[in-house]
Parts: sequence; C-alpha cells; structure tokens
Amino acid sequence: MTLEQLRIFVEVAERGHLTQAASALALTPSAVSSSIRVLESRYSTPLFNRVGRRIEISEAGRIFLTEARATLASARTAELVLSELSGLRSGSLSIQASQTIASYWLPSLLVDFHQRYPQIALSLTIGNTQQVAQAVTDGAADLGFIEGEIDEPELITETVGQDHIVAVVAPGHPWANGKPRTAADLLSGQWIMREQGSGTRSAFEELLKDIGVDASGLQIALTLPSNEAVRTAVMSGPFATVVSELVVASHLQVGLLCRINIDLPPRSFYLLRHKARYKTKASLALQEMIQQQHAALLVQ
Repeated sequence: MTLEQLRIFVEVAERGHLTQAASALALTPSAVSSSIRVLESRYSTPLFNRVGRRIEISEAGRIFLTEARATLASARTAELVLSELSGLRSGSLSIQASQTIASYWLPSLLVDFHQRYPQIALSLTIGNTQQVAQAVTDGAADLGFIEGEIDEPELITETVGQDHIVAVVAPGHPWANGKPRTAADLLSGQWIMREQGSGTRSAFEELLKDIGVDASGLQIALTLPSNEAVRTAVMSGPFATVVSELVVASHLQVGLLCRINIDLPPRSFYLLRHKARYKTKASLALQEMIQQQHAALLVQ
C-alpha cells in the first residue's frame, strides 16, 4: 500500500465521484479507478459499492477512511519536520478558512506573509465553520480561521480579529427607511440565509436568542451557499439577510443595499490549531504576524 493509493482513496471517498477526484488529483479517471481496484484486490475488500454510474463508499471503506486520513496526516507531519530543517527558506503551509474570512479578511495578511517568506508555499481552502474545524482536527490543515464559536476539545481557539455583522435589504424594501425594527418585524419578514454550519448564520441565531427571538420562527425563503449569492439575491427581491459588513461595505456606500436599523454587536474571528499536532515554523510565523496585527488594532 502506498501513500499515493491512500490519497486517491480518500479523495474518492470524500467526493463520492471518480471523475471529480481525478480532477482534484490531476490524474485521469482511469488511473484513479485502477488504483482503487488494485487496493481492493490486494486486500480482498470492496471499499466502494458501484450503483449504476455512481459509487458509494462501503462500510469497510468508511472504517478504512478514518485510518487513511490519520496515516496521511502523519506522513504530512513527517514531511513538514524534514522541511523545517531549512528554517523558513522552504516548506508549505495549509490553511482552511470560512468564506467571509477567506474572501475578505485573510488575503491581505497572506500577501504580507508571502512577501516576508516567499519560499513558503501557501494553500488556502474555503469551508464553513464546521468544515474548517474538522480539517484542523483531521490534520488536513495546519491552521483554521472561523467566525463562529465551536466546542472541540482537540483544538486551541484564539481570538485574532473582530467583525461586525449587519442586516441589510434592497433600497425598495419597507425596512430600508431606517426605522428601528422589533422582534415581531424580524419574524414577519422574508429572509435569505447561508447554510446551517456557516459562522454568520450561527452568530445571527445566537444574537436573536439574546433579544428573545426564536430563530426557528424566521421565514427563510432561500438558503444559499455563499456570501456573494446571498448578497445578489437580496438585491434582486423583497428579502433581508445578515452578512459581514466586509461583504456589503461598498454596496452600502453606493446605495445598492440599505442597513436595517437593528443593533447587532460585534463578533470575533478565531484561529484554530490542533493541541497535539506538530507546530511548524511557518504556521507559528503566520500566527505571530496575525497576533501582532490584532494587538495593534486593539490599542487604536
């Protein structure tokens, strides 16, 4: 069994699709299919069930997936330890972040980091809060950045930034007139929201709880998978939403969207790191740079 076979198996298992896995691995579908067949034949164990043109992971495959992920994480750690021998003159840093952070807050920081350490290869993957936490837990990411609180005993959580979420509507919406909105108002409106598990949605639901509003009573017309999709949909119809101010700042400025008059307190951005996994010099350097920036903003 080789690490390459494990990588192929994990990619197929997570995507549930041979062609998509092949594309992600820069391999041909036939090479991916052949690798899976060799692994199954070598150990006389079906890892996937073939259902028509689809494949589904088998029970044996689900059990093996946990071990395969752990083995790949250990191999990656060993590789990182070797690359550390050259200091910060080479190596890689894998980061996973939630959408708002990855699109609007983190890029400038990564540019600064690259300018300081140009030999470090940076990899950024986007996921929602739950996906980011899982990636750091599994060792698929060195660092994670999220905008929602989590309860994961294997991870260290550190506040590294602050954000404001705002409720917005299109200019023609009845709530665009600047009048204060009550809990009853919020329950009477039509909302467009991010998916369950997104930091923005979780933060808004917690804020509603604080003002005595049951989030399950919101009339959610659409659930969309990205901030940009939510923003565009709200601009196109009689809906309200909540997003980071970073996402809609320019739209508010030119009048394409209007802020709803409801007080929403700031929320924190968090850095996630595994408690037990090896801390690379690159990850520590990025963490220190972000900590310094956060400390400087707090004293302004």
